[in-house]
Amino acid sequence: MDGESSIKKAYEAILSGDFEQAILYFEEAIALEPSNGAAYYKCSITCARSGKWQKAFQYAEQAVQLDPEQVIYQFHLETVKAKSLVHEAEGLLTHSPSNTEAALELLHEASRLDPLNIEALLMLSAAYATISRYEEASLYAREAVRLEPEHAAARRLFADMSRKRRMFRLNSHRTKRKRNR
Repeated sequence: MDGESSIKKAYEAILSGDFEQAILYFEEAIALEPSNGAAYYKCSITCARSGKWQKAFQYAEQAVQLDPEQVIYQFHLETVKAKSLVHEAEGLLTHSPSNTEAALELLHEASRLDPLNIEALLMLSAAYATISRYEEASLYAREAVRLEPEHAAARRLFADMSRKRRMFRLNSHRTKRKRNR
């Protein structure tokens, strides 16, 4: 059997909804043709669709190493890396105690790698809100709404952050006025 036959079987598995089997066939194709960057790329896409981000990242990285001229491989690698960073940041924010500063660094990097990653933008907004930095929270929520105007959670978050930003400004203005008396 050759790598191309394994890739065809992988696509058949995908069409039948069996992504685990598809990954196995892609891995078989990789074993048969270890210098075939396309096999790594296709396996990475399937792993990403299955939520196996670490595997997706490894295969995407290998595809880029084998064929650095393929711009789509590099783009996919950055997208997968961004998604992995978002998941890592989510872990930092949900553990007690949360590590908001480290999570913010990861989310900024994710947003740089994939500017269309709405999850990163929403998490940036929420993370900034937890440390009462409502200007930044509002900015990232607005960007999420700009990317997906019909995204209900993004719209709610933007409205909440805008309201909190106004309240925060109003309260800080009142505090300054009281100090001046």
